[in-house]
Amino acid sequence: MLLVVYANPKFLYLLLLIPSLVGWYIYRLHKSRAALVISTAKHFDNTGKSVKVYLRHLPFALRMLALALAIIALARPQSTNIQRNVTTEGIDIVLSLDVSGSMLARDFKPDRLEAAKSLGINFISGRANDRIGLVIFAGESFTLCPLTTDRATLINQFKAVDIGVLEDGTAIGSGLATAISRLKDSDAKSKVIILLTDGVNNRGEIAPMTAAEMAKTFGIRVYTIGVGTYGTAPYPVQTPFGTRYQDVQVEIDEDLLKSIAQMTGGEYFRAINNKALEQVYQKIDQLEKSKIEVNEYAKREEKYRGWLLAAFILLLLEFVLRRTYLLGI
Repeated sequence: MLLVVYANPKFLYLLLLIPSLVGWYIYRLHKSRAALVISTAKHFDNTGKSVKVYLRHLPFALRMLALALAIIALARPQSTNIQRNVTTEGIDIVLSLDVSGSMLARDFKPDRLEAAKSLGINFISGRANDRIGLVIFAGESFTLCPLTTDRATLINQFKAVDIGVLEDGTAIGSGLATAISRLKDSDAKSKVIILLTDGVNNRGEIAPMTAAEMAKTFGIRVYTIGVGTYGTAPYPVQTPFGTRYQDVQVEIDEDLLKSIAQMTGGEYFRAINNKALEQVYQKIDQLEKSKIEVNEYAKREEKYRGWLLAAFILLLLEFVLRRTYLLGI
């Protein structure tokens, strides 16, 4: 990147003298009086104006321009060629998202699943230097998107997540184990799983704590998020008269989620509404910062000689005009 800087920028304030000199020149012209006084000028009415009349101010203009160039040269303009080497150390992250039927509860707006999707997409969009993958789980688990830097594809996969694509239930251990399988061979300095659920483990062949031990073995940190208000939450129920909402007890195995996070060096969060879930994502974003190193090299080259040469040429042109073509004006 090529920039122009000044070694002595304070000298540029001298440019303020030029408007004053121009003002003084104009003032002197108005105050000057003719050298020859005559009684009438009617004999000169048909006399055309010489080109010299229009050019009589040119020497002064050249002198002011030369002065401006000389001041700029005095400030020592320099061209600076800046090169930056950027080294990024990204983080591999897998989001493991619960898509069981209870995620349709309306204690979040519009429901738990849509809130998790929307805020998850915001989180993904802000992680430009990381590889991110997506796992979904209910009664079973499935890798919806492997680790990728293709944000557009990942976000489209996230938007397509819906209830009913997997057998219902809550297999926390399976959801965690599938996410681990996507990270265990990663060579990233930091490997993270964000597991979001609203229930209690009741399905799956892998115990959640067994999966947590696997994560610890592979050096993977697990952040667990329990979504759901305290007490009861409205849940849609199909009746012969259409969809009705029934208050259902919210059950989240917080002790299990805390244990998973503690074993792997992560952290457990409880989100009871959209705002709280947004704050959880923001906190994880702060905890897991990608490392970016910027090495900058600058090479400077003096450019004042060109400005001085231009000023000298203008002064020389002014001198020649005054001594030849405009002599006597």
